[in-house]
Amino acid sequence: RYSDFVVHEIGKDGQISHLDDLSVPVDEEDPSEDVFTVLTAEETAEEKQRLEELQLFKNKETSVAIEVIEDTKEKRTVIHQAIKSLFPGLETKTEDREGKKYIVAYHAAGKKALANPRKHSWPKSRGSYCHFVLYKENKDTMDAINVLSKYLRVKPNIFSYMGTKDKRAITVQEIAVLKITAQRLAHLNKCLMNFKLGNFSYQKNPLKLGELQGNHFTVVLRNITGTDDQVQQAMNSLKEIGFINYYGMQRFGTTAVPTYQVGRAILQNSWTEVMDLILKPRSGAEKGYLVKCREEWAKTKDPAAALRKLPVKRCVEGQLLRGLSKYGMKNIVSAFGIIPRNNRLMYIHSYQSYVWNNMVSKRIEEYGLKPVPGDLVLKGATATYIDEEDVNNYSIHDVVMPLPGFDVIYPKHKISKAYREMLTADNLDIDNMRHKIRDYSLSGAYRKIIIRPQNVSWEVVAYDDPKIPLFNTDVDNLEGKPPPVFASEGKYRALKMDFSLPPSTYATMAIREVLKMDTSIKNQTQLNTTWLR
Repeated sequence: RYSDFVVHEIGKDGQISHLDDLSVPVDEEDPSEDVFTVLTAEETAEEKQRLEELQLFKNKETSVAIEVIEDTKEKRTVIHQAIKSLFPGLETKTEDREGKKYIVAYHAAGKKALANPRKHSWPKSRGSYCHFVLYKENKDTMDAINVLSKYLRVKPNIFSYMGTKDKRAITVQEIAVLKITAQRLAHLNKCLMNFKLGNFSYQKNPLKLGELQGNHFTVVLRNITGTDDQVQQAMNSLKEIGFINYYGMQRFGTTAVPTYQVGRAILQNSWTEVMDLILKPRSGAEKGYLVKCREEWAKTKDPAAALRKLPVKRCVEGQLLRGLSKYGMKNIVSAFGIIPRNNRLMYIHSYQSYVWNNMVSKRIEEYGLKPVPGDLVLKGATATYIDEEDVNNYSIHDVVMPLPGFDVIYPKHKISKAYREMLTADNLDIDNMRHKIRDYSLSGAYRKIIIRPQNVSWEVVAYDDPKIPLFNTDVDNLEGKPPPVFASEGKYRALKMDFSLPPSTYATMAIREVLKMDTSIKNQTQLNTTWLR
């Protein structure tokens, strides 16, 4: 169950992120709380629709007038504030028409106002970024941000974060957003399922990818059959020896076309193939409209026609099609460039990960779990070779292997040749990893081949109902739910484990090691359905 896999980000100060405070920092400059309720009454649904269309330049009218029913100065002030804070870019004024008061909304400064809404109203003294803790269930970080940006009517690129977290999980992480008040963010708690926002603060800086110290995991493995002894043995091994630091299955996507194939095509500069891999019809379960969109594309190769089959245009397919209809089929590079940068880089990083996983398997198969001459270790950020004479000064936990790129060195043993052969087989030149498009140049990096998790603890618990949660989440605690009490005997046994891992190390791979079992999402989801029948 996705709720049996919980991730808490560990920030750059080493603190574990928790959602434990839903209060909004009070700020003289904020509009009053009524702002959010004044426009939510039933009769204004149609007015809100008109305001939204006006804000996005969708309707022919240049202004929208709202009649003020019980007219008081206070009530008018609240409506003015509500329109301005809920529909950035609109200005309002009061007019008398035939003895009735109307509030008229219009665009402040033509189209420019939309690109840069209400920057002028942000107090100098307040940090430009609102940082908050995002609790999400069964959504990946990029999807979550797309949803938030849709509800706030802003572009997704004003959000920043330190790392993307698993989709099939409950995760808690820090997010920063440029010039959106905590008040507007907290308001989303009323309208969004699967999300909770809290722990708001204003700060000077955004967040950067990779700034986190790691993640803390709480994982429950249900319906285990091993003896207590076997559990102890497996968990002790995880704690003392660790696991091979493979990139997890989720790194390669969950669809019929693995992301590393798209990455490989980008690196080869085969743009038609990039386009085909993303858009061509594929086997496997997909939403009906995506299937229709792909069929349309295969039949007509007309981006606009395929786009019309998509109700939601924020998916990669929709973004690429929009790019193709904007730039034409002769310019796939620019069309692909419409996809947000993080998503584009994900493809090529996925290819690097695919190479690394293959190479580390070869390395361990060839030389086992001990350092050998020619292996690489890090001194600071620089990689150096292990010599014959100092091989005893190192353990397998010191050994790193490179992700292919123009700025790394390769081991001085058989595995070096294996790297070269693997890239050659993919029509890539290991000595020239610079791409003529700078974004797609790979500098490479080093990654430890074995990881020992920190703060490892575990317990075996008994339970009777396969559907009951076996621990509290942050949201349960906020709602004051008592933690579950376990019977000493039960129909089933579960192993509950806690551990911390460094950034971009996959808990699924640690678990795979403990279980000696397949951790791809397909297999996990099937397990779930099989034994609940």
